[in-house]
Amino acid sequence: MKSLVDQNLLTAAVTGIRWERIYLYLDIRVTFAEHADTDRKLDFYAVNELYEAKIHFKAQKMGDNCYCLKTNVTNSGQNRCLPVGTYSIYVCSGKEKLADCVADSVIVPAIDDYSRNFLYGNRRRVYTVTFFIQEGGDTLPFRFHALTSSKNGMEFPHNPSYFRSLHLVANFRKSFLSSMVFLRRTYALFARKAHDPARPAVLFMTEQSDVLKSNLKAVYDRMLARGMEQDYRILVSARAATAGPQSKKSWIGLTKKMAQSDIIFLDDHAPVLDWLQLKPGTKVVQLWHAGAGFKSSGYSRWGHEGCPSPVSCHRQYRYGIAGSKNIAPFFSEVWGINDELVLPTGMPRMDQYLDEKYREEKTKELYRQYPLLKGRKVILFAPTYRGMNQSTAYYPYELIDFDRLYEECGEEYIVLFKMHPWVNNELVIKKKHADRFIDVKKYPDINDLFYITDLLITDYSSNIFEYSLMRKPMLFFAFDKIQYSFSRGFHRDYEESAPGKVCYTFAELMDALAAKDFEAEKVEQYVEHHFDYIDSGAADRVIDWIVKDELPEDLRREIEAQEADMLYMETLNFTPELIGEKVDSRIRMLEREVEKAHSEEE
Repeated sequence: MKSLVDQNLLTAAVTGIRWERIYLYLDIRVTFAEHADTDRKLDFYAVNELYEAKIHFKAQKMGDNCYCLKTNVTNSGQNRCLPVGTYSIYVCSGKEKLADCVADSVIVPAIDDYSRNFLYGNRRRVYTVTFFIQEGGDTLPFRFHALTSSKNGMEFPHNPSYFRSLHLVANFRKSFLSSMVFLRRTYALFARKAHDPARPAVLFMTEQSDVLKSNLKAVYDRMLARGMEQDYRILVSARAATAGPQSKKSWIGLTKKMAQSDIIFLDDHAPVLDWLQLKPGTKVVQLWHAGAGFKSSGYSRWGHEGCPSPVSCHRQYRYGIAGSKNIAPFFSEVWGINDELVLPTGMPRMDQYLDEKYREEKTKELYRQYPLLKGRKVILFAPTYRGMNQSTAYYPYELIDFDRLYEECGEEYIVLFKMHPWVNNELVIKKKHADRFIDVKKYPDINDLFYITDLLITDYSSNIFEYSLMRKPMLFFAFDKIQYSFSRGFHRDYEESAPGKVCYTFAELMDALAAKDFEAEKVEQYVEHHFDYIDSGAADRVIDWIVKDELPEDLRREIEAQEADMLYMETLNFTPELIGEKVDSRIRMLEREVEKAHSEEE
């Protein structure tokens, strides 16, 4: 690569550093020389000590000479963490290096304060990003270092129930390690067997349940409805492996199906894929059920308890799905993959929900099942759980003033309480409230309840995604926003994104209900942002775009452009000329020594 640093066309300085979860932002001030072309397009790269570019920063011009650089440390563009190493920031134009960024004096005194530690692996491992000034010169060269305490980034799943599900022999640790080796070999054996390329195999796989549900079931049912079993082998693996032990026969059956499959649809995290690397060409697609709430998960929670390791199931995804291109970054952040790989198909599980005939039937059925609702408006109280996981999930009912709520209902409202399925502490409805309060926790599908709901009261749940399409008002009871945002994290500003009025005490909530102060205008804004399609065709889009590989041309071009950018970055060579000459000289000397040795042998 040609270096124009000595020509002093420009200088660049880092003037600010900040973090937003796993995103690193760097403010850069560029100063051009008088004779320099100020209209040049500038690119910014993180370059390691081997002079290899590892990050092509997303750069936004903030003014005449200022740029804001952005990168995700859990995904530097190649669906993996920024590799361990020490990095400089080079300013380039095409393949010409123009400057090596220095640190502005304003950030030097506190540069250590910008460093971050991300704990993972059950908080026993750490990935660190440290900023420093390279010493020994008369300038302030800006450098940062990425380091992980894990030798190869591979971590075992730390879900205790998952360990139990992998028990194949007596000793706990020996069982786990022996089982991994055994299953990897079993998978490799099955993968060698040829299968019919004219009839690809599609596997619908869940490790969360013994039946297919949600998006997974919707796509599966739609493939059968379209008669696609004639052209595809449609396989199913439904196991509750994250909750309980599985037999050796079950594990062998799973590895066989995965080895046979060309496409694997998942509905959630599959711990087996944290350590079992699938054969090249297997297309893994995440059909996660979540629409778009506020809660962080996966890599967006990196550094918090329960976050994934640098190498995990998510790294094997070819695609994921979302409701719109606008919200694709929420999902790519969770999975640690590129934005372009999250396809805006919509949620297949909502195809039935948006079917008018189904809606009419369910509405009639609900009024028959709950005759108390007739002639009354319905408030659906449906918050998410508190606690770290399914075994500790609860809801603090003591914060609800049931008497005040009962009074506010009057003869106008009935309240349905639909608690999260994980909530373990039971809701107790007193006899004096029974004519206005109904516990519907056991009702199977919350989406059906949205048809008859006039006001949703929730908090951080993603149920707002489906409900918003009813174009009805919402209230948000966020009594623990600070604690919740710290422990679970938000991937966007809560107040700005909530499609309704946010209340922080139950009294505020009741006042808003009494005044009908719902800020309902926010609902339509939410819908416009979160949905590219409002129809019953999401499952068909998943099938056409992914199974049949008929991606819309604009989406395909975006994916190909991102992949081309990564390939282009690999061609960059920032090796200084002097070092390059020394390397070439050493190679020529070794070649002469080899030729001499050969001639002596002859």
